[in-house]
Amino acid sequence: MNANSNIRIVAAMSGGVDSSVTAALLKRQGYDVVGVTLQLYPGEIAKKKGACCAGQDIYDAKRVADSIGIPHYVLDYESRFNQNVMQDFADSYARGETPIPCVRCNEKVKFADLMEMARGLGASAMATGHYVRRVEGASGAELHAASDTTRDQSYFLFATTQAQLDYLRFPLGDMEKTQVRAIAAELGLVNAAKPDSQDICFVPEGRYTDIVKKLRPDAARPGDVVDQDGKVLARHDGILHFTIGQRKGLGLSGNEEPLFVLKLDAVNARVVVGPRSALGSSACLLKDVNWLSPANAPFDCNVKVRSMRPPVAARVTPLDGGGARVELAASEDAIAPGQACVFYRDGRVLGGGWITRSDSAQIAAE
Repeated sequence: MNANSNIRIVAAMSGGVDSSVTAALLKRQGYDVVGVTLQLYPGEIAKKKGACCAGQDIYDAKRVADSIGIPHYVLDYESRFNQNVMQDFADSYARGETPIPCVRCNEKVKFADLMEMARGLGASAMATGHYVRRVEGASGAELHAASDTTRDQSYFLFATTQAQLDYLRFPLGDMEKTQVRAIAAELGLVNAAKPDSQDICFVPEGRYTDIVKKLRPDAARPGDVVDQDGKVLARHDGILHFTIGQRKGLGLSGNEEPLFVLKLDAVNARVVVGPRSALGSSACLLKDVNWLSPANAPFDCNVKVRSMRPPVAARVTPLDGGGARVELAASEDAIAPGQACVFYRDGRVLGGGWITRSDSAQIAAE
């Protein structure tokens, strides 16, 4: 009898190839695997191409579970997802921020509510198809970037707590996507060639403004596009249409040099624009920092201020109230409130927090 047969693991199955292979690998290793899929969206969203955890994807997850011989359950988490992810997403845009709903989904739904359910099923662990590595360290489980840097998702998991990390498993962390698809094909999984989702899951056609308008109509309040001195250059149809660093779609022409969005003033419905040289910042302030390696003094590390950017050298200073100040070794463009700043050392995630400001001169003076 396989020694793993008495160990139950809940596999979170979104209907995609990564989570399907995760469940299949655990089953192959002899674990008592239970597949769980979350129903997260209203029906009209679920029908759209590119959505996950809804509609066809739930059906795909069930078919995979049947083919590998594991029980499969669908849980209705629509109201929780709406409150903790979609409403937060709309609020963030209404404040002039650039949100990351995937982090909130992991933090508030998958690694909170779903994990509690997994424990209720008597599972010893919960596994997901994220491309990150879990390494047993001297003080417990550590979160590390994936071996395949092109697939690494550690930035989106910075808010994972130590207790959650101790319970989680990430079987794909040392694999490349080509290997995962090869395993899926070998096992004859129905979604072996299924394309990866590219958009935010609940706005699969990329029109996030439609969601924000519906949930927070005030974010579509017209206002002025102004330069750094406050001179009105144009009108706009709502700050939700803009993000820090944006160049296209400003409705401005005839300037000496291209203009970029520098700041979004939600209170006054103003979009502040300026030259590319004004986009750079070498410092930012964070709130709600999650520490996976506790710190009470300044330390040097590498940080990522956007998911697709490479880590850069920085000094992080913990602040009272759960915040931190980050001083970058070199200026970075378009550091946007609402995004995350994640701390790394030798591939390990030390923690991270939410960016609130990136005004280098003002931050340095404080």
